[in-house]
Amino acid sequence: MKRILLSGAALCVCVLHSSAALADDHDEIIVTGQARANEKFSATKTPTLIINVPQSLSLITDEQIEAQGFRGLADVIAYTPGVSMGLGEGHRDQITIRGQNTTADFFLDGLRDDVQYFRPLYNIGQIEVLRGANAMMFGRGGGGGVINRVTKRPVFDEAFHEVALSVDSFGSASAALDSNFTAGEDGALRLNAYYERLNNHRNFYEGDRFAVNPTARLELSDATQIGLSYEYVDDDRTVDRGVPSLNGAPLEGFRDTFFGDPNANQTTLAAHIGRGRIDHKFSDDLSVNGTLQYADYDKLYQNLYPIGIDLEAQTVSLDGYRDTTTRQNLIGQINLIADLDMAGFSHTLLLGAEYADQDTDNARRDVLFADSQDDQISFAFSDPLNVPGFDFPAFSRNRSSGVKVFSIYGQDQIDIGDHVKLIAGLRLDSFDINTNNLISDEQFSRKDEKLSPRLGLIYKPQDHISVYGSFSRSFLPRSGDQFLSLSSTAAALVPEKFRNYEAGVKWDISHELALTAALFQLDRENGSVQDPNNPENSFLTGSRTKGFEAQLAGHVTEDWSVSAGYSYLDAKERGRLVGTEFVNRDLAQVPAHMISLWNRYDVSGKLGLGLGLTHQDSQYTSSSNTVLLPGFTRLDAAVYYNLSDSYEIQLNIQNLTGAEYFPSAHNDNNIATSQPFNGRLTLRGKF
Repeated sequence: MKRILLSGAALCVCVLHSSAALADDHDEIIVTGQARANEKFSATKTPTLIINVPQSLSLITDEQIEAQGFRGLADVIAYTPGVSMGLGEGHRDQITIRGQNTTADFFLDGLRDDVQYFRPLYNIGQIEVLRGANAMMFGRGGGGGVINRVTKRPVFDEAFHEVALSVDSFGSASAALDSNFTAGEDGALRLNAYYERLNNHRNFYEGDRFAVNPTARLELSDATQIGLSYEYVDDDRTVDRGVPSLNGAPLEGFRDTFFGDPNANQTTLAAHIGRGRIDHKFSDDLSVNGTLQYADYDKLYQNLYPIGIDLEAQTVSLDGYRDTTTRQNLIGQINLIADLDMAGFSHTLLLGAEYADQDTDNARRDVLFADSQDDQISFAFSDPLNVPGFDFPAFSRNRSSGVKVFSIYGQDQIDIGDHVKLIAGLRLDSFDINTNNLISDEQFSRKDEKLSPRLGLIYKPQDHISVYGSFSRSFLPRSGDQFLSLSSTAAALVPEKFRNYEAGVKWDISHELALTAALFQLDRENGSVQDPNNPENSFLTGSRTKGFEAQLAGHVTEDWSVSAGYSYLDAKERGRLVGTEFVNRDLAQVPAHMISLWNRYDVSGKLGLGLGLTHQDSQYTSSSNTVLLPGFTRLDAAVYYNLSDSYEIQLNIQNLTGAEYFPSAHNDNNIATSQPFNGRLTLRGKF
């Protein structure tokens, strides 16, 4: 096993120790600092340099997560072009990528992680955001893109320990541990653990979450490695669905007011995720890896939420429900990677198969207010609210579903001479779902077999410049993201289709600085959109998103690093008829312009300064196009100081100017309010 040492100052596009991209190659790369801007990218399932991926993507490493004080995916997305974060009903990660809203296109080390919850970052070495249709690599869904989290891996021949303690202005506090232990030359154990006490500016908001993730790695021989991992995540917090709208705009003047019942608005999660992986290298040109994962999720959330307010009459209206989900995911995946020469061309060949067995039980009980004898009520507004008596007595939904998926896929990257690369891939998915409605005792099922192609052409006039064009297609079964949309009527409908056309350029300005840009068009057919007049229902429509994305990341000088992004999105419905005329609306939660910029400048060997900006244009809260979130700009800052070789202190300030804005929404009357000026102080010790 060879070891390659790179040194200098790390970039946001580098891979530190943990990247799963190295799992297919037993040459271990230890990054102690500055790395090339053009690193390997794990989500391609082959050791492919970023400059050779014909797709728009973003990488966020653990160094950037640490430097900017990111606590969750919402923080990451604020600095990622082309992607916006939704409110997620106050209990989950929910994103919109290129106009496509999703709660399920999340992956952990390349395997599906689709239950609705807030994903912690304590054990993450790299976050990979891929934009465009991605079914060829990831299977169903991924119409607008996917987010893949890469966990930290044990490191051979090196013991290290890091402890981080932090507290912020609102009283939120956290502690994190990252320890790596060696077991001779051929074994290592890495332990990541995390606890956070949650708090923010909102009245009554509180919570606790903790997680632990031990991972073992063993080298059986020079050709074979195995890895075993177990993660437990526990999350208990208040469900906060924000403020309602008034006269087509978010309600102002009530940034801290809680529109619910703090004793009833609660969500809990217990997740167990176990994984085993084996990597075997037959030769320098042929390797195989296999992964088996079992995950068990137990999720509850119950909430009251605003559906309207009348300040003249001094009344507020609420609705609510209680929802429980248990899910067990068994996923197995195997990949064969070969580098070979055929017909005078060099090929990187990927052949793979995946099997998934997912069982889900989901139930919902609507709220019943005693005074109205209904699931909705209007009553006198006060701050805090004096909510009339209620209960969750009866099921409005109770169903179990079983999903079995078998997929085979192949891709060939062909080097045509010194300047041209052709990437062609195809995936066949067999998606079989059976659902039992336990209320009506109605059973229905559907089976879909779909091909998902991917085609890319890259021209490299020089090694550090690539110009590409690509096409990809994805599908989403009628059961939807969470297997809840299937009914006797929907079972007869064809899956949704996504087609992505893209052209772009990637330029490694230097070994430490990279520029990327892309133009694209994403078309969606038979899309399912939440009905703004009845959030429990959906309707079908098509859509088209056209846009431009650009990123600059790396070191401008030895002391100055930058991560900058810009996106322009024009996202509209297609084929919406009102009477005999087409009346297409803007897609929900898609800002036309998004800008992000983060700078770090190291003044000396001890002192560093950071300054960031994130901007979002105005966006509609739903497909009704009746409530508009105003655009906003937020400034963030940071100060870093090395107390010694082992200790450093860090201050991150979010919303430096205390700007008031509305960052996200779930619908027309569930709108998040901005967090005021907040400072987070972190003490970090490395041993």
